[in-house]
Amino acid sequence: MMKALRLNLPDVKKFAMTSIACVALFGSAVDALAANDYPKAIQGAVNAGVKVVKQFPAASGLTGWVLSDHGQYSIIYSTADKKTIIAGALIGESGENLNEIYAGKHFPKPDLTSLYQELEKSAYVAEGALTNPKNIIYVFVDANCPYCHYTWKALQPYEKAGLQVRWILVDTLGPTSMPKAIEVLAAQDKTAAFRKMEENHGKQWSAVKGMTAQEKPAIAQRIAQNGELMGRFGLRGTPGLVWKDKQGKINMKGGMPRLNEIPLITGLPEQKIDDPALNKFR
Repeated sequence: MMKALRLNLPDVKKFAMTSIACVALFGSAVDALAANDYPKAIQGAVNAGVKVVKQFPAASGLTGWVLSDHGQYSIIYSTADKKTIIAGALIGESGENLNEIYAGKHFPKPDLTSLYQELEKSAYVAEGALTNPKNIIYVFVDANCPYCHYTWKALQPYEKAGLQVRWILVDTLGPTSMPKAIEVLAAQDKTAAFRKMEENHGKQWSAVKGMTAQEKPAIAQRIAQNGELMGRFGLRGTPGLVWKDKQGKINMKGGMPRLNEIPLITGLPEQKIDDPALNKFR
């Protein structure tokens, strides 16, 4: 899951609530953007720093609005009278997810080449073949994400076969995600700390003193920037995998891959995976 301004999630509804609160806060403040005659809730969000990227006609007479906050995109809708805002899933009469359809059509397409260069400068933890790797992949990961943990398990044999995985820690799944990520990135041996985190996944966790966002603001900022980068790739949840294929093309996949997809992702021959916890991904 992602934080604010993601599709189909409760935090999108929270955004709409925040927008309305912003209207009350800013009152009748008007700036140059008011000439666009936005609904009041959207104008309040604009006043608070959210950008309107595009508006478009949506189903049932609604107007869709593509919004951007720190490079992360979302869609909300307004009714014809502009007095009501709809945030969350919009489902068509045949059951289709209209949010996803509209996102594919109206979201700006990311410049993957420049974003890939930013991956190389992100706050990641390298694991696997640290010298002379046969291939490198990036994975956005949350400490509390069970499917991230399954991905970690599935990639272990490939790491032994020469793969380097660069795990990019983000804060998306609850109040303990940030301190757990800070513990890893603040460690002297980040790789060992990351491995310990994964080996203890699902077990009882006790916070380490001094590892909060308030006490480690620089590290917390890097983790927040990791999350923004994930959003700019258009990845809406964890795990999020990014890699270059043999032709140099940049590819992405959101979610835990099937085991038979991993050789294509890693560029390595298929490795034996006998962990019973991964049987459901065969």
